[in-house]
Amino acid sequence: MVTRARVRTTSALLWGGLSEGDTVLVDTAPWIYLLEDHAEFAPRFVGLFEAAERGQIHLALSAVTLSEVLTGPFKAGQTALAKRYETALGAYLLVPLSAAVASLAAQLRVQYRLKLPDAVQLASALQLGAAALVTHDRDFSAVQGLPVLMGP
Repeated sequence: MVTRARVRTTSALLWGGLSEGDTVLVDTAPWIYLLEDHAEFAPRFVGLFEAAERGQIHLALSAVTLSEVLTGPFKAGQTALAKRYETALGAYLLVPLSAAVASLAAQLRVQYRLKLPDAVQLASALQLGAAALVTHDRDFSAVQGLPVLMGP
């Protein structure tokens, strides 16, 4: 019988060292870079989204990410764009802001001195059992116990 650890060491690694079948929680910035086709930063994360499109990995987002992504279009009065973003993100697993996530976020906020939205991101990833948290935020540099991937 082959264990998951053995499969991880023998399978081809994907974007950021991920393995086939991994589920990762993606923080807000990479989603915005992709949706807005950011010239400088989108290329850093495009391989992640391509691997998901091929079905090699699974992407998830937190309720905080959904709210943060939609804020820009709503602030600019672009309701139709906000709806398109919401529809696009609806194709991925949404981790709800449950009592368990909120409680864990409070603990992580104290432990790692994170801002509340960042603590919710980390708590959501841990609650999901994600293989990694993908971000462009250096505030996660002290986090232990979960790989934090920032792109190549």
